[in-house]
Amino acid sequence: MGRWLEHTVTSDINAPVEQVWAVWMDLEAMPRWMNWIESVKTLDDPNLTNWTLAAQGFRFHWKARITKQVEGQQLQWESVGGLPTKGAVRFYPESENRTAVKLSVTYELPRALAPLMEPSILGGIVTRELQANLDRFRDLVESGYCVSS
Repeated sequence: MGRWLEHTVTSDINAPVEQVWAVWMDLEAMPRWMNWIESVKTLDDPNLTNWTLAAQGFRFHWKARITKQVEGQQLQWESVGGLPTKGAVRFYPESENRTAVKLSVTYELPRALAPLMEPSILGGIVTRELQANLDRFRDLVESGYCVSS
């Protein structure tokens, strides 16, 4: 087994929680704002998705299952095979038109990569990338992006 690393980032978004939630739940659009995510495909079971991550010359595939969903409040997931990962995103309405989003991601650093990467350095890189992704998400929501039905 490898080593588990956890990262948490937050962002304040000038939009109502319903809009923020709707954009987040457009899972297949995540590559628009998540740099390292190459693709997300929803499977026959709407709680199950196929993910592909491509970064720094490495490519990982996994399935993720939504383990908890409270509309407009939180979404939790964990991987099913492939890259061991789990996480949660929480939505906090701060006012009628402002929402705080807190994203926590935990993953197991594959044993093969551990000798190549110092976890503290990798952790800083991943945290900065997650924050940049969440900031792009904020910008997408605030630009008026509409989820197609």
